[in-house]
Parts: sequence; structure tokens; C-alpha cells
Amino acid sequence: MREITLSKAVNEAIAEEMRRDETVFLLGEDVAEAGTPFKVLSGLVEEFGTGRIIDTPISEPGFMGMAVGAAMTGSRPIVDLMFGDFIFLIMDQLCNQAAKTHYMSGGKLSVPLVLRTNMGATRRSAAQHSQSLHALVAHIPGLKVAMPSSAYEAKGLMKTAIRDNNPVVIFEDKLMYQDKAPVPEEEYLIPFGVANVKREGSDITLIGTSSMVQVAEKAAEILAKEGISAEVIDPRTIVPLDEAALIESVRKTSRAIVIDEGHQSYGVTGEIASRLNEKAFYHLDAPVLRMGAMDVPVPFSPALEDLTVPTPEGVAAAARKLCAGEMIHAA
Repeated sequence: MREITLSKAVNEAIAEEMRRDETVFLLGEDVAEAGTPFKVLSGLVEEFGTGRIIDTPISEPGFMGMAVGAAMTGSRPIVDLMFGDFIFLIMDQLCNQAAKTHYMSGGKLSVPLVLRTNMGATRRSAAQHSQSLHALVAHIPGLKVAMPSSAYEAKGLMKTAIRDNNPVVIFEDKLMYQDKAPVPEEEYLIPFGVANVKREGSDITLIGTSSMVQVAEKAAEILAKEGISAEVIDPRTIVPLDEAALIESVRKTSRAIVIDEGHQSYGVTGEIASRLNEKAFYHLDAPVLRMGAMDVPVPFSPALEDLTVPTPEGVAAAARKLCAGEMIHAA
């Protein structure tokens, strides 16, 4: 099977869906000739023209509002938000309009809209361009939230998102755009709410989101050399969440660590850990451990920034202690 970058996978998914469905169009800042700052969309304007690949002014609330209206009236817009940090600018359009329209119209209106944006620190982009804010929108009923961990997931989840009749937010880790993975040439979709067991194990479950899946896999390799068998699971979507798969794994291993690049307090790690504690409590030999980003603005200093997010070595160290019983009574 061929290997392509995550960037290419996203580009292919959008192009294929635009060819399949004339109601799909894309808009955002620098998406046409520039192809976005990360060049993910390069080449699309040459094929589909400026009527479907639309450069917008620097006015996130404006073009997000346009997309919501277009979705309500028969189109399937893809909104490109240059940095995930800018999501604060469009929270009313996304969370009060897109997320609630189907409910408030008694099911008569739908908002089949995709918001694609990015997340992730350690790119030296400082506090306003490095945040991982997926927990904010996951908190809002009516929105679906996908977090691809590789090129394969990025393409399959994007195609599913574009065909979904609900608003979907996809967070891509900006450090992974050049990462390669096997991606089939034939069409495929990845259903929402279906987790992927990346590595089977028996001693501890490592649940990672987005780039933290890679962190979990590297930690599992470290632990394997020490005789500790770690199961690695990628939820793929946090809304809907494949709760059953996570619980099944924890019932088997009796221990779990949830790893996410969002801030640890009030975040995805807390939600998943809470569900495991509620529904797999009698199968646990230790409390579910959470590992998220430090509760600080992301520093610009490389030496400080690298300390703020989970690492494979840190996950392996925590798993080692958990399996040894050292964290059984940890808070």
C-alpha cells in the first residue's frame, strides 16, 4: 500500500468529495492560491476554481456565519480555520447557531458543515497559536469532534465528516502534516464513534488522542522491553466516543492512562477517566491516571514548551509505577 503524508490525505479527501458532490465548497483565509500556511490545500483552486475554493477576508465570525447559512440552505461547506486558537472568534456561530439549529427547528433544518482546524504545541508558535481546544467544542451538544492520529484516519474521517448531516469539527495536529502512513488508493470512510486498537496488550491500557496516539505507541515500545504489555487505543472521535471499546480494554488490563494534549484540568482526560471509573470500577486495580498538557499558557521558549506536553518517556514512567502498584492510592 502507498504511503502519503497527512497533508496529502486531507487534500485527497476534500478533492474526492468535491468531485462527488457539487454542493461541497471550501472557504477560509489563504485557502486558494496560498493553499493555507501549511500548504494542505495546494492545488485545489486550480481544479475547482475560486467559486468553490474561496479566499475570505480576515473575518472569522463573518465567514463562519456565511458557512452556517449556506449549510442550512442546501450546501455542504468546509470552513478552514487557520489556527485552532481562533475558534474563540467563532464560538457563537459554531456553538449557538450550527450546533443548535437542528434542535431548535424541530428537525426541519440541518447544518451539514465541517470545520477543519488544527491543534498542538511544540511548534514554537507561542501562546496564541499553540493551543489544543477540542474539549471546548466537545462540551457542546450538537457538535461532533474528530481527532485523526495519522494520514489514514485523516482521510477517512474527513470524508465521513463531509457526508455527515451534522456540524463536525476536525482537529489536525499541525506537527503531523508531513508524517506519512499507509493510505489505500481506493475509497474508504471511517465511521464516527469507532475506536481503533492500535496495539493489543494485557497489563495496561493507554488511550491517546491525535498525536498522543504516537506518544502512547512509543511508550508501549519502551514498556515492552521491560516485560510490560500495553494496549494502545485511538478513540478517533471524542464525540461520539466509543465508550464500549475503552471499557472492554480496561476490563481486560485493569489499569489505564488517558493521554491528551489539551490542558489537563476540565478536559478530555477527565471525561474519559470519569467514564472508565464509573463503568469499569470493579475491574480496576488502580485509579485511572490522566496525562494532559500543563495548565499554563504554551511558552514560546523551546526548553519550556517541551515540558508542557506528555512525552513517551513520561507515559512509560507513569505506566511503570501504575503496574507496580505505586499509584494505587494516587489522587
